[in-house]
Amino acid sequence: MTTASFPTGRLPFADLLRVSSVGLRTRRLRAALSALGIAIGVASIVAVLGLSASSQAGLLAEIDRLGTNMLTVSAGKDLSGAAAELPLTAPGMISRIGPVEQVQSTGAVEAKVYRSPLVPDVNTNALTVQATSLRLPEIVRTGVLRGRFLNAATANEPAAVLGYVAAQRLGMDRVWLGRRVWLGGRWFSVVGILGPAALAPEIDGSVLVGYPAAMRYLGFDGHPSTIYVRSTTDQVENVHAVLAATADPEHPGQVTVSNPSDALVVRAAARSALNGLFLGLGAVALLVGGVGVANTMVVSVLERRSEIGLRRALGATRGHIRVQFLAEAVLLAGLGGAVGVAAGVLATTAYAATRHWAVVVPPEAWAGGVGAAVAIGVVAGLVPALRAARMQPTEALRTV
Repeated sequence: MTTASFPTGRLPFADLLRVSSVGLRTRRLRAALSALGIAIGVASIVAVLGLSASSQAGLLAEIDRLGTNMLTVSAGKDLSGAAAELPLTAPGMISRIGPVEQVQSTGAVEAKVYRSPLVPDVNTNALTVQATSLRLPEIVRTGVLRGRFLNAATANEPAAVLGYVAAQRLGMDRVWLGRRVWLGGRWFSVVGILGPAALAPEIDGSVLVGYPAAMRYLGFDGHPSTIYVRSTTDQVENVHAVLAATADPEHPGQVTVSNPSDALVVRAAARSALNGLFLGLGAVALLVGGVGVANTMVVSVLERRSEIGLRRALGATRGHIRVQFLAEAVLLAGLGGAVGVAAGVLATTAYAATRHWAVVVPPEAWAGGVGAAVAIGVVAGLVPALRAARMQPTEALRTV
């Protein structure tokens, strides 16, 4: 007489997927709530990394559009710590440098600007007045939103152009004949309003007048305070090296030379430093989701003792039971991770579209999110799976 024997090896993947999904299919609401914490955590991580990458891509595109070949020359400090002064000849000397393509300048004017003479003197709105050369918008890559910029005629008259922020603070969004501002104790006609100048934010909060008008009506001495230089792109570093000595040969140490595009990159890096905080919040949400998965699996083991006992009585090994419940925890967490990745990508796409950025979701965002979810499923399901595997068939059936 022979006794039939049944193989007790590993479960086929299809059978493992079927038995491990029983708990999820029969207790859908509980499974959905348990996976919700995982989904929120993964969505947070994917959205933070995706938005960071998208904003970086948008900034790089903006820098490429504005150009990285603009340098600024400004007055620094002298040996006593007082503000230095650029020579009157500085713009002309800089324009003689071979690779330099454009040179424009502004000069700080000691005058206050108000909407009317009835505004108290202390309400300056932190606006500055600057004399300007006539092709400034072209070199800083901005445009005129309203009206027109100064020309050879209006630069000699009491006429002004408002920077983007200055126009907002003065409450002016339109230009018409007769619109004026009270500048330096007299009326100046407003002839234009500039758009935002990303490479020269100091212009946004300024009211610009022509050099001749500033000297005639506002007591300006004609010395430039900031010089904007465009050079050929492949010669930026070489031009940078000689700008200070060219602008002020006698005191090159009192001249500051900078590249505004570098400042934009630094600002983006500082902004991305906050990503760690949001990633930490996402990790907390993942931890909470992992606790929820562990709780669900513990309760599932207690509720399914009859199933465990019956399967053991029919020949399932401890390994089969252990793998079943561990796979169930991983499947639960993995589903939450997949939903979280989809939600994070959707949030990134929606926000990037509103800011006109390219949508960039780095592989480490979605792969890391799903990987973290699976790892949490393994950790959260390990103890309940071991507990289920230790149950003896008679004990499991007897305690039902």
